Amino acid sequence: MAITTIIVLQNGRIIDPVSGVDTIGDIWIENGTIISPRKIIPEQQYCFDLHGKWIVPGLIDMHVHLREPGAEHKETIKSGTLAAATGGFTAVACMPNTTPVNDCASVTECILETAKKDGSARVYPVGAISKGSKGNILAEYGEMKEAGVVAVTDDGLPVLDSQLMRQAMEYAGSHDLLLMSHSEEMALSENGSMNEGVVSIRLGLHGIPAAAESIMVYREVALAELTGQRTHIAHVSTAAAADIIAQAKARGVRVTAETTPHYFTLTDEAVADYGSNAKMNPPLRTESDRQAIRKGLQDGTFDAIATDHAPHSVLDKELEFDQAANGIIGLETSLPLSLALVRDGVIDAMRMVELMSSAPARILKVPGGTLTVGSVADVTVIDPDKEFVFRKESICSKGKNSPFLDWKLQGMAVLTIMGGRITHNKLDL
Repeated sequence: MAITTIIVLQNGRIIDPVSGVDTIGDIWIENGTIISPRKIIPEQQYCFDLHGKWIVPGLIDMHVHLREPGAEHKETIKSGTLAAATGGFTAVACMPNTTPVNDCASVTECILETAKKDGSARVYPVGAISKGSKGNILAEYGEMKEAGVVAVTDDGLPVLDSQLMRQAMEYAGSHDLLLMSHSEEMALSENGSMNEGVVSIRLGLHGIPAAAESIMVYREVALAELTGQRTHIAHVSTAAAADIIAQAKARGVRVTAETTPHYFTLTDEAVADYGSNAKMNPPLRTESDRQAIRKGLQDGTFDAIATDHAPHSVLDKELEFDQAANGIIGLETSLPLSLALVRDGVIDAMRMVELMSSAPARILKVPGGTLTVGSVADVTVIDPDKEFVFRKESICSKGKNSPFLDWKLQGMAVLTIMGGRITHNKLDL
């Protein structure tokens, strides 16, 4: 007879946007499922007294780069999901810009097999919109959906052909797949390495105007309105794009959007010393853009906080600024940076959990995002007051490319549970 193992999380602040619960209480977990509290004493029981800590549905990051297959020197599924669990994430959706590109069932299956063997978080592959992400011929969505993809995108490479994008939206819709857009007008962003503005002029760097994002966001919204299909705008960085999305939502267009901690925390002034750890695409924008992003998180323009976790090796980053690779890591800093929004009064705790857990689960149509009885036991325990310095030597990701190195941060995941399995535990340290 199998031994029953129960995990009891006691005396924590339970925050569950799906049920609208925000109260002090206990969560019981048995065999990977959240159960009703019991009076019986099981054969094996783990109890954690979580006074002063938050118990929330496992965090879900709907936009990460795990690099495997093909660039394991930058990140592997093992190292990337370990970083995810350390950051409080129980699930991540990984982008298709691997080598080979995830544009077919065989690559999807490879990712899922590796994740099953090595993963510390659930991995949801995202397939390519077009074969090889070349923007010419659509990939086989039905084949990829059957293999396990939850969405499609040519992330990092915008689909320039509007007719192909229309077809992609309709094709994705026919398979109930979310289409995610990297919205960039390449003719405007070509050769750019940072935001076009006062700082780029001062530094003598070729800039990328905000219009490079907003023009393409407008196109995606127009096509979503035309086709009636679900469309998700990735990593929004500008006030203009946020305004277009808000207006589209008001008209009933089926559009959702995400932004990232670096866009609501930093501005292009972070590039002032030519530090390539502050180089990403879209680039960091102005203070007015940053404030618009924060407002969009508050008023519902944005549906999710994602990281766009993009690990690189020193060979990719320790170059002249305009030659360095785009992207920063984010899985281990997303939670404390998002908690800063709560402390600043921009959003409340319930809204933060919605943005980082229940909404991504709903948008991707994957399990999790709730602590209701009977749901999968993906749970994150947060100490909102825990302070720490984010140091390179403590990073679990293979990539160390973060603009937040040596920052003093507040709030961390102290316990991460995926399907009833503890994947990260700092309660005893």
